[in-house]
Amino acid sequence: MKKAYIFPGQGSQFSGMGKELYESSTKAKILFEKANEILGFDLTKIMFEGSEDELRETKVTQPAIFLHSVAMALSAEVFDPQMVAGHSLGEFSALVAAKALSFEDGLILVSKRAMAMQEACSAASGTMAAILGLEDNKVDEICKSITNGIVVSANYNCPGQLVISGSVTAVEEACEKMKEAGAKRAIILQVGGAFHSPLMKPAEEKLRLAIENTIFNSPICPIYQNVTSHPHINAEEIKNNLIIQLTAPVRWTESIRNMAKDGAAQFIECGPGKVLQGLVKKITTESEVLSI
Repeated sequence: MKKAYIFPGQGSQFSGMGKELYESSTKAKILFEKANEILGFDLTKIMFEGSEDELRETKVTQPAIFLHSVAMALSAEVFDPQMVAGHSLGEFSALVAAKALSFEDGLILVSKRAMAMQEACSAASGTMAAILGLEDNKVDEICKSITNGIVVSANYNCPGQLVISGSVTAVEEACEKMKEAGAKRAIILQVGGAFHSPLMKPAEEKLRLAIENTIFNSPICPIYQNVTSHPHINAEEIKNNLIIQLTAPVRWTESIRNMAKDGAAQFIECGPGKVLQGLVKKITTESEVLSI
């Protein structure tokens, strides 16, 4: 039976996250305190006691989810993945857990990614919307038909649930057309910008330099990357896919299907929340789904 460990992305944060882990595991505690030192502020205090608004701050959210996820994996009594994957930000957690990246380098890259994305959001107003109950190809078709700005499919989360991303007017127009085409819902999300769209190009360029100057190793098992949905073990391929990820869609549905096809009988979510467990259950009904 092959085990697939999966790591969540932005949106899984909650006040109190990681506190129980910090208090029960010496290994985890060391990582939490090391993260505070690297970042130059008390991330763990915000994770344990911060408000929802504080946890939504860009410099906090992504490092917090990364830290929680990686600490869970590296402090677990048993962590024996035959394959890994991470949803957007979670790909960095997966790479550290699979030993392709050091914890320190992973945290620094996540922090730089967060700040670069924030700058790109400030430079170009954008948003995202969840489209429920419409087939992927229909969503893609409608996005391509919009000429009043940029709008693209950003997250293929599971059958019948897709997120689009782009300029505000284009996303709003696309939502109306989605409803006309039969979507059950088209909901504008409360996010800071147009993630996984061409509007993130400035952030991609900043992250490119940081990734190219970071040492990557071959992981201990294949990582199914967002950009391709296929398994990768070559360090240079992994780096390139990680750079492209900011402006490319997250192909989560296909990633999970490919992992199941390649023998994953158990999907284990590693990080805050249970969002990915819910998605996996909608993608494959034959695999066991649980938390670490």
